[in-house]
Order: sequence, then C-alpha cells, then structure tokens
Amino acid sequence: MLRIAVPNKGSLSDPAVSMLLEAGYRARRRGRELVIADPTNDVEIFFLRPRDIAVYVGQGTVHVGITGRDLLLDSGVGAIECQALGFARSKFRFAAPQGTMTALEDIDGKRVASSYDVLVRDFLKAHNVNAEVVHLDGAVESSIQLGVSDLIADVVETGSTLRAAGLEVFGPILLESEAVLITREELLTDSRIMILQRRLEGVMVAHSYVLVDYNVHERDLDAALKITPGFDSPTISPLADPAWIAVRSMVKAKEINSVMDQLHAEGARGIIVTSLVASRL
Repeated sequence: MLRIAVPNKGSLSDPAVSMLLEAGYRARRRGRELVIADPTNDVEIFFLRPRDIAVYVGQGTVHVGITGRDLLLDSGVGAIECQALGFARSKFRFAAPQGTMTALEDIDGKRVASSYDVLVRDFLKAHNVNAEVVHLDGAVESSIQLGVSDLIADVVETGSTLRAAGLEVFGPILLESEAVLITREELLTDSRIMILQRRLEGVMVAHSYVLVDYNVHERDLDAALKITPGFDSPTISPLADPAWIAVRSMVKAKEINSVMDQLHAEGARGIIVTSLVASRL
C-alpha cells in the first residue's frame, strides 16, 4: 500500500488535499483523523506537520509526500523533489533594517536569524560568506529589535510584514519555493508513484488549459490555427457546409479571452470554451 504524507495545517494543506481529491484519491478528513485509508487506490494518506514530512519520507516511513521545497532543502534528509506542483509559491530572501545592508557581502561577520538555518548555512557557504546563523522557530522579524540578530532570512510573500517591522529585503534570492512532491531516489521508478505523478500532472494541466471549439471558413483556417496551435495539434472536423470547418484546441486558460478576440477577428464563429476536469497528455 502506497503511503502519502500531506500537510496537516498551514498554507500547503488545503491545496494539497484538493489536488489529491481532483486526482481521484480519498483525501478529505471528516474530523481530525491522522490517517485516511483509500482501499480503491491502495493508498494510505497521513496528515503530518509540514516540516516533518521530508523527514518521514527520507527515513522511508512514508513513500511520498507533499511539502514545500524550502522545507525539503532545510531538512537535510535523503529525500528528493520529483515534481513541482505549482502552488504555495514564495521567495526566500534576506532582510535587514532599512538602509543598513545592500549586498551579500554586508552579511559577512553578522548574525542571521532564520527558521531555515540549514538552508541559510548552505547558501552562505556556497557564496563564501562567513556569518553566524541563529535558529528561531518563528517570528524572526522581532529578533533584530531584541538584539538576537543583525538581519533575518525568511520566506517573503508580499513583504508587508517586513515593512511593518522596519525591514527591507536585499541581496540575491536564496530560493524560489513552491509545493513539491517528494520521495526517495530509489522509488522514482515505483509504478504507484509514477501513477500518482501522472494524475497530479493531469490536474495541473486541467487547471492551466481550457478547450476551445469554433467554426471557421476554410479560407480562414490557416490564420485561425496559428492562434490556436493546440497542445500537440488541434482537432479538425468537417461540417455539413463543406466551406466551413470545426476546430477544437487546447488553449492556456489565462490567454483565452485574448484568443477569442483574435479568432473572432479572423472570422471564427460559434466560439465555445469548456473547462477541463482532468487530463493525460
């Protein structure tokens, strides 16, 4: 039975559960269950602390898990990323009191507070910067005012929390993180995990694309196909009127309104857009 670890709380939890549900797994809790059995798919889903998931996967206690790339790299365990999942995106940055630091070199000899000390140490070592990393479990923004550190390294989304604390980001981005599927290297070819990956990929494609159907006169077909080339190739079908052709194609969802405008300008008519539920490409 395949064991899948899912975050039990936080910004990763709900999207991870929703994604598994869309992929056909029984992942919704009725209460505060720690484990859900899905005998139809021969799967058990474990709800664990996001920071612990990489540890369980790395030790082989569970086969595969969903967590943040930042949490995986900070864990230092023998688990690897096998698929990016496209949600919970964030950037990991240095921040210091406004006007005090501008470049990576300014960190040398300073104290850096972070909840991701392994990740920060590895980054500083790779860039030949000598600094003391102070581990804190949370609320690192207060560490400078309280005299524990000179700067911080943390996940930055909007930056509003940093600005409220009188801090500003500087220097290079340490990491661009997002939710990822992780496993052990020796399990990458496990058929059960490969099926899980294909299902999740199908969900992501369904979120990113829509189907567009339209009719176009044969003289305008080439121009229309340049607008809707499709994922691989569009489907073309004859209509009762031999001068007109029906076209079906996949289009990126965020571009669909512009695509419809262009199609209409090229003579396409009967333009219909359909959402995708799942896919295998």
